[in-house]
Amino acid sequence: MSRTRTLLAGFAILGLFTLPAAAQSPANTSSPRAGSPEDLLRQIQMARDEQTRKFQANVDAFNATPEAERDAKLQGAEAARNSLASQSEMLSAQYQANETRILELNRQLNEKAAQLGLSEVFGLSRQVAGDVASILQQSLITAQLKDTNGPPRDQVLRNFAASRATPVIADLERLWLEVQREMTASGQVARFRAPVVQPTGEAVEAEVIRIGPFTAMSDDRFLQYLPTLRSLSVLPRQLPGEFMSIARDYLRNQDGYAEAVVDPFRGVTLGLYVQRPTFIERIQLGEAVGYVIIAVGIAGAAAFIFQLFYLVFVRIAVARQLKNLEQPRRDNPLGRVLLAFRGDPNRIEEDADIAELRIAEAVLREVPKLERFQAFLRLAVAAGPLLGLIGTVVGMIITFQSITESGSSDPRLMATGIGQAMIATVLGLGIAIPLLFANALLNSLSRNVVQILDEQSAGMLAESLEKKRGV
Repeated sequence: MSRTRTLLAGFAILGLFTLPAAAQSPANTSSPRAGSPEDLLRQIQMARDEQTRKFQANVDAFNATPEAERDAKLQGAEAARNSLASQSEMLSAQYQANETRILELNRQLNEKAAQLGLSEVFGLSRQVAGDVASILQQSLITAQLKDTNGPPRDQVLRNFAASRATPVIADLERLWLEVQREMTASGQVARFRAPVVQPTGEAVEAEVIRIGPFTAMSDDRFLQYLPTLRSLSVLPRQLPGEFMSIARDYLRNQDGYAEAVVDPFRGVTLGLYVQRPTFIERIQLGEAVGYVIIAVGIAGAAAFIFQLFYLVFVRIAVARQLKNLEQPRRDNPLGRVLLAFRGDPNRIEEDADIAELRIAEAVLREVPKLERFQAFLRLAVAAGPLLGLIGTVVGMIITFQSITESGSSDPRLMATGIGQAMIATVLGLGIAIPLLFANALLNSLSRNVVQILDEQSAGMLAESLEKKRGV
């Protein structure tokens, strides 16, 4: 009877535990929702009646089962429970044994690692892997040595450096391999095909020549390595002409030794060349003051060139006239001075003072043309530094204004103002110094011609006095 009560209680508990499942069955979920408290109470009573009916059916089925069959099912359930319990105890014992074995092996590993100094070796290996990963990430050799079947080589070393697990032989061998590959490729000049990002943003397969980890060229253009894309790209602005000619000669050379452009800082110097502003950009940085200075310089240069050619031709004509003083010509100042004195025979009989005045008049008539533009050049020489000073003051005002507006002394914010100040100063000195030498040259040439005119005038006057006294 006790077993019967136990089974009845079990069926009763089974019925209670099946209650929520029956309540959540599709049939119940499809029942209409209660519209009022009375409907809800009616549904609850119906569900309770259904549960009571099912429970009674289970009890009747249990009572109808023969006692021998009930005992057999109970014994089978108890045997299954005992078997599972024994298996659980066996697995628990095995788990404890494994835990003990793992602890013992870790203890032995730590002792052997301490004896061999492996902890320091592994730590040093991770440190070296991190340093090498940074080098490989920035190295353009990575564009050639790509691993198509796995992560990039710098990422592999970075994962190894960040790992806290005990390194295995494969990790150490990979570290050694990548260091050796980088060292070997650093001393090689390689030719390979790789995608090159064009200035338009399109990646085009092209032949690349790599000079160690320093410089890469393709189609007469220098390349840079983009670590984020792990790809090569054309420099947005190429190097000056002398470097480009060296690169073209090097690309066309197939054997032997040839001169090449190498950046020992692995692209840093090339980047500085790219960022360096051109001459036009420097002038544009000077803004309005710079344009005024350049205009003054151009005007002074034009005046200098014009007067220089004039004085050169005058000196040539005067030198030709000196060889033939008896036949004065009007195509040179000396000839015109001679004609002014000798052209009229009556003037030879004039008084010496009057003759001297006439000669001085003829010489003074030629001096303005000989000393033309020299006053303007002196003015440009003096105005150049002053205009540059104005540009310097304006640039410093812009610099202080940017500091005031931003509240910080960031060099990038001050670069525009300081650049304008320096460019204006350089432009002012740049036109003043050449025009100073140009004015000195014109002054020397004009003084030479004027001195010849004075010498010949004095000679003509002396000759005239001698003739009068001789008469």
